[in-house]
Amino acid sequence: MIVSTTTVLEGSPVRQYLGLVTGEAILGANIFADLFAKVRDIVGGRSGAYERELRKAREIATDEMVRAAQDLGADAVIGVDIDYETISLSDGGGMLMVSISGTAVKLGA
Repeated sequence: MIVSTTTVLEGSPVRQYLGLVTGEAILGANIFADLFAKVRDIVGGRSGAYERELRKAREIATDEMVRAAQDLGADAVIGVDIDYETISLSDGGGMLMVSISGTAVKLGA
C-alpha cells in the first residue's frame, strides 16, 4: 500500500477516489517515563521514552488507516496528515494521541 503526504503520485494517476480513511492511537506514558522526561526537560536533551511511545502510536494509527483503505479496495492513501497531541491527566500523568487521515484511492494507467 502506497502512503503519501502528497496528493499526486508521479506516474500513477488516480482512477477513483474512495473516501476519507483515518487511524487513531492513544497511549499512556507510564509514570517513570513521565518523570524521566521532566528531568530531561530541565537538564536538556531528548527523551527516548517519549520518542519510542510517539513512534509506536504513529505506527498503530498508520496501520489502522491502511487497514481501512484496504477494506475499501484502495491501492494507495494520498494527502496524508498526521497530528500529535498530549492529554494531561489530573493525576499528573499524560496520554499521547496520534491521529492520521488521508484519502483512499484506486490508481490507474
